[in-house]
Amino acid sequence: MGNRVARQDYEWVYTDQPHADRRKEILAKYPEIKSLMTPDPRLKWIVCMMVAIQFLAFYLVKDLDWKWVLFWTYAFGSCINHSMTLAIHEISHNTAFGNNKAMWNRYFAMFANLPIGLPYSASFKRYHLDHHRYLGGDGVDVDIPTDFEGWFFCTRFRKFIWIILQPLFYAIRPLCINPKPITQLELANVAIQLSFNVALYWLWGAKPVIYMLAGSMLGMGLHPISGHFIAEHYMFLKGHETYSYYGSLNLLTFNVGYHNEHHDFPSIPGRRLPMVKKIAAEYYDDLPHYTSWIKVLYDFIMDDTLSPYSRVKRTLKGDIKQE
Repeated sequence: MGNRVARQDYEWVYTDQPHADRRKEILAKYPEIKSLMTPDPRLKWIVCMMVAIQFLAFYLVKDLDWKWVLFWTYAFGSCINHSMTLAIHEISHNTAFGNNKAMWNRYFAMFANLPIGLPYSASFKRYHLDHHRYLGGDGVDVDIPTDFEGWFFCTRFRKFIWIILQPLFYAIRPLCINPKPITQLELANVAIQLSFNVALYWLWGAKPVIYMLAGSMLGMGLHPISGHFIAEHYMFLKGHETYSYYGSLNLLTFNVGYHNEHHDFPSIPGRRLPMVKKIAAEYYDDLPHYTSWIKVLYDFIMDDTLSPYSRVKRTLKGDIKQE
């Protein structure tokens, strides 16, 4: 259904990612931006509030009819669970407690992971920092789709299915592209999460568990917020590998839409990224950006020049220091 996408490979480049050089240039011109590189004192309280809201939702859905469980799963649970994944993204950069309390951040991320149901926060930290350090790096950056994804999901209908299955591919991709030995933190993450899931089922039955797990899967699949997966790095315009989004959904997503700003300054909390854009406006105002993640999803599916292959990829040289 739909024409087959002509692209049969990634966009291979032989230059370094642009963010390191732009960061140096901006800091040389605006050294005051360094003052923004401190933890966000509000983050931990916002995360605690979101976890408490989902705990309340678990209690409220236990006595609902299944049709209403499914309705609220997509209408509410999917939104807050996707937002919680982006809180974990924030915490992975040590913005909750700072670099001096790294382990506090790791275990707080596991706490934030509880309402999501799928134990991933410890693994996400390891792979996400590689994504920043080696953006587009062949065999390292697991944000890049696999060759199978690029080859198979090459029509409009298949791209639609691919977007629905995004959570599955994000889970499987690290095992295919860059498998790593399991760490003690990852084992702790699994043990804590599974214990919570069992306790939730024992206390309130199957409905809260379905609400939790289905909310996470739906929220990261065909959902307006999941437009950020495509918007951030898929090459809609040749020569541009990172794009920002300046729309209202940033309010629910810890400003993850400010993605050029985030890759330039990953240690700055999302709440302060609009300040980076304001201070160094001449570096960001003329870059291509989006104002609708829904339109991004629609354009990605309907544009026959775009596919999972529409990513900038580079062969890494020298020593590669992974997490």
